[in-house]
Amino acid sequence: MLNDDGVAEVAIGTNHVRAQIGDIRFTSKLIDGRFPEYSRVIPAAPASAIRADRDVLRQALQRTAILSNEKYRGIRVTVKKNVLTVQAHNPEQEEAEEEIEVAYEGNDLEVGFNVNYLLDALAAIDGQEVELGLTDSNSSCLIRSPGNASARYVVMPMRL
Repeated sequence: MLNDDGVAEVAIGTNHVRAQIGDIRFTSKLIDGRFPEYSRVIPAAPASAIRADRDVLRQALQRTAILSNEKYRGIRVTVKKNVLTVQAHNPEQEEAEEEIEVAYEGNDLEVGFNVNYLLDALAAIDGQEVELGLTDSNSSCLIRSPGNASARYVVMPMRL
């Protein structure tokens, strides 16, 4: 407990640690298990790189997300030469489709994603331009700001 000397009370147990400062109590529990090897899910060198304006892509995803399935939030992303298409369908047979201009020269690709995860990654990027790295429809998508190697965001695909 915080006293006049500015001291916090810390308690350490076999599987937890607790710190109390005044009326605030923080408890952390040790989870016994192996942490997964996260570096295996980060694509080292995606086969295809798509460059897009971050705000244009984010707005297209937000508009399309309105008609995505409320439970799964799945959208289909199709990439062709210099064009990215985002499609959403829902159980009420409603459909949304957005098409934006991107910089892309690779083979045609079609991948499903949870739109909320893509929007979260785009919100965390500060730059005006964003790069999406894709290998195929079953591989994760690497999202980053070009020229910034310090932050990478990985979004796993989903089946639609």
